Amino acid sequence: MEKAIVVGATGGTGAAIMEELAKRGIRTVAFGRSIQKLEQLRARLGNPENVTIAAGDAFRPNDIVRAAEGADVLFHCANVPYHEMESKLILLGESVMEAADRLGLKVVAIDGIYPYGRRQMDRVTEEHPKQPHTRKGKTRLVYEKMLFDSKWSRAKVMIVRLPDYYGPTANEASYLGSTLEAIAAGKMAFFIGNMRVPREFVYLPDAAFMIAELAARDEAYEQNWNIPGAGLISGKEIVRIARQASGSAKPVIPLGRAGLSVLGMFAPVMKEVVEMLYLTEEPLVLSGEKYERLIGPIRATAFEQGIAKTVRMLQRRNRSLQK
Repeated sequence: MEKAIVVGATGGTGAAIMEELAKRGIRTVAFGRSIQKLEQLRARLGNPENVTIAAGDAFRPNDIVRAAEGADVLFHCANVPYHEMESKLILLGESVMEAADRLGLKVVAIDGIYPYGRRQMDRVTEEHPKQPHTRKGKTRLVYEKMLFDSKWSRAKVMIVRLPDYYGPTANEASYLGSTLEAIAAGKMAFFIGNMRVPREFVYLPDAAFMIAELAARDEAYEQNWNIPGAGLISGKEIVRIARQASGSAKPVIPLGRAGLSVLGMFAPVMKEVVEMLYLTEEPLVLSGEKYERLIGPIRATAFEQGIAKTVRMLQRRNRSLQK
């Protein structure tokens, strides 16, 4: 991997991957819709010489082709809001793949665990049956089939699957992102799902490291890869660690079906989360055995360290914005 382009560079996973690639000295183009956000991202990275920015629309293949000149790997981190997934996700993916196919690029597509449906293994491997029972899961499965479609004759694709994630770059696209942002700001926070049920979360800098490792291996393409977290943790433990790091003890309110439905009257995204609550009640835990066989040990920052570091970094960012 000599030069990469990250489509959706200012999002949670995109920004984490940008940081990892910048650390590795890989020439990287940050691609997104907002030039202002792209400039802010580059500044947060320390304005490294190996990072350039390109504003464009990921729904327009020509925009991606122009920005990706000279690249050999495309990281597809762009996404659509929950309430637009059924109408826009496939169109977005087809645009990215058309551009990649025209250029003959390797594509690393970042996705979640929805296509697996309900857990049928204690540790979910890449061979777990894909039997989604939700609308979003079914859409994501169609999306996977589109990515691997034989009509893309020049592009080579891999899909990396993450559980829910957290980290300094996480945002409202992550169940936990907005919770930690509110705690870091000393505000009342919401927690989606049951706070007593332990669930899997991955620390985004760890995920970005493992994704970059896979992206550099030719033999990793044309496959699915699971990226596991550091184990299971309950919402109560997450809140305890975050509060301790922030010095704040404001309330954290769990949101179940009723609460999300009420909020959904004002924010359509929240209403769309309801059908995915099964993952907070019957957590699905990813196996990293396949990754370990090809790459080596899983990068797994302890929750005590990762959550505390995330909160402190969010606080520093808030202070800098207030100056």
